[in-house]
Amino acid sequence: MQRTTLLPENWWDLRAEAVAGEAAAQDVVALRAENDQLRRALAGRMVIDQACGMVMVLAPCRRGPARNLLVDISRQCHTQLPDVSAAVVAAWEGEPLSRLMQRALRDALRRLYAEDRGCDAPPADEPSARGRP
Repeated sequence: MQRTTLLPENWWDLRAEAVAGEAAAQDVVALRAENDQLRRALAGRMVIDQACGMVMVLAPCRRGPARNLLVDISRQCHTQLPDVSAAVVAAWEGEPLSRLMQRALRDALRRLYAEDRGCDAPPADEPSARGRP
């Protein structure tokens, strides 16, 4: 049995569409990459919101100070905010925080409570700037 291939009359037009299709394929790849990036950002945002809620419960405060506390921990630990938030959520579920994160959390909570009380005084181990000229 012999197969015969017939080319459609608009074969050249199909070839032009194939070339245009390559550009469309590149667009699809770029859109998929952007979609993946947005999906990761959304997942990071969800864990940040969850950690903010936990901080709001544990250290009775509003959303802004809770987020600032997480950002403060992130800066002290040189870790991205979603990673710090994931560690806080994991700690809530029983996994221990690293020593560095524990120390940063302790310091951030002290600052939060000092701001809440309206204390601007430096900690006891730091000299006061008031006695200087």
